[in-house]
Amino acid sequence: MSFNDNSERQNRRFGGGYRGGGGGRRFNNDRQFDDTPKPVETGKEYDVSITETSRQGDGIARIDGFVIFVKGGQPGQETKVKITQVGRRFAIAEIA
Repeated sequence: MSFNDNSERQNRRFGGGYRGGGGGRRFNNDRQFDDTPKPVETGKEYDVSITETSRQGDGIARIDGFVIFVKGGQPGQETKVKITQVGRRFAIAEIA
């Protein structure tokens, strides 16, 4: 068996050489970060209407389109929530 025969076998076993496959992160030089002000702040309370349920079972509310995951919230519930964490794309809250 030569060196080339072994590498061909490994290429077949592991899906070939570099073909762009795999789950690595792709970075784009045009990537822009969202530094816009959020409509909610950590520690403040807001009146919300919970409209849906997340995959993890939390309620989902929105303020100005900004998603808020409400622990223990149920769809159709109108409640006051306290924001516990604010991220770039969503916030986490608990029922006040």
